[in-house]
Amino acid sequence: MTCLGGSASDKLGQRLVMAFDYGTRRIGVAVGNEMLGSASGLDPLPARDGIPDWAQIERLLAEWQPDLLVVGLPIHDDGSESEMSVRARKFGNRLHGRFGKPVEMFDERGTTQAAKQIAAQGGHRGNYRDRGVDGIAAQLILENWFTRAQA
Repeated sequence: MTCLGGSASDKLGQRLVMAFDYGTRRIGVAVGNEMLGSASGLDPLPARDGIPDWAQIERLLAEWQPDLLVVGLPIHDDGSESEMSVRARKFGNRLHGRFGKPVEMFDERGTTQAAKQIAAQGGHRGNYRDRGVDGIAAQLILENWFTRAQA
């Protein structure tokens, strides 16, 4: 886990946190309250080769006013980084640079598979290209971050 820009420690335990599941086609988004330890997925943001509509992210941040941003870090099971890890870190750096919010990178291993299982239980037919599970994945990233933060 890496933190960019310090932290809102004066509000520790009661922060509103927004999480992102970075992808090249879609970026999943979830928001949650640290005190409650729960998160809700929002509509995913479209991306073109991993580049989001920054104005759309700015509107989200203005609407929710999160204290901290968490970006899922897709690393291999052995702990090594992937090409997507590098891109997710770059996305996290850009979030921090553009909006000045603290950003934490968080190991997201297993969240996409878990999100697909949750979606399948809810009737998803498996066409993830058209109907992704990005919001569920972002929600799981944030819930796992809350669990780790409370440990």
